[in-house]
Amino acid sequence: MRACQARVERVLDALLPAHGAAPASLRDGMRYAVLGGGKRLRALLAYAAAECTQVPTRGADAIAAAVELIHAYSLVHDDMPCMDDDAMRRGKPTVHVQFGEATALLVGDTLQCFAFEVLTADATLDPARCAQMVLALARASGADGMAGGQAIDLASLGGPLDLPALERMHRMKTGALITASVALPGVLAGADADTRTTLDTYAAHVGLAFQVVDDVLDATADQATLGKTPGKDAQNAKPTYASELGIDAATRFAFDLRDRALAALAPLGPRAARLADLARFVVARPS
Repeated sequence: MRACQARVERVLDALLPAHGAAPASLRDGMRYAVLGGGKRLRALLAYAAAECTQVPTRGADAIAAAVELIHAYSLVHDDMPCMDDDAMRRGKPTVHVQFGEATALLVGDTLQCFAFEVLTADATLDPARCAQMVLALARASGADGMAGGQAIDLASLGGPLDLPALERMHRMKTGALITASVALPGVLAGADADTRTTLDTYAAHVGLAFQVVDDVLDATADQATLGKTPGKDAQNAKPTYASELGIDAATRFAFDLRDRALAALAPLGPRAARLADLARFVVARPS
């Protein structure tokens, strides 16, 4: 994990512009938003799936960087006053606090665009499969994925949300990009339909488990551990697994999802060992 985290950090550092036609504030904001923090879970999943499906190094790097760029853009926008209005992210001031709201908005916009550029810039990768990856990542990020889930989240503030609706929201808001992180290497590798279905099933369970644990940590961990403001869900009257199920039941549900993810990997055998490790990490993580 540490090796892959360092690897994607180097890739992102090399990709993100330190010079160019854009104003320094935009370039600096992009680098500030992306570099030097976070678990890099989506990149870790991408590298593990790439190993499982035998994707070449350059393809794995492009996928890992692209999903991290989309994730970073979503965090920049999510932290803004019109959304969750948070002042801390990854242990430092959020982008809009550091650079102002207008620059933060543009940083998020630019990171989103840049993700698709990174995914398609390598001429050595199969163009048709790159197009399929762009389609998959766009769907995971848009109205039927992350952005749609965020819209449901905002609409549900202060109101009730039953468990099926809560699950739907989280499978879109958090799970869709996690699923894409695992799916894109299979697309680039030209994996068979059974392998891709197996990866999707695994990722769906891991994505929901990640969010359940996130809900629990928001209710139980401190700011130093989280790297962001704790208790925001309760403060904003957000329905979460912690509030709807209680801490103990939510924790048990996360472990059940982990077990389902591990069971889904069985057809892939030993080549899925890294993915299995990450499923265990997701529910055991301290932050």
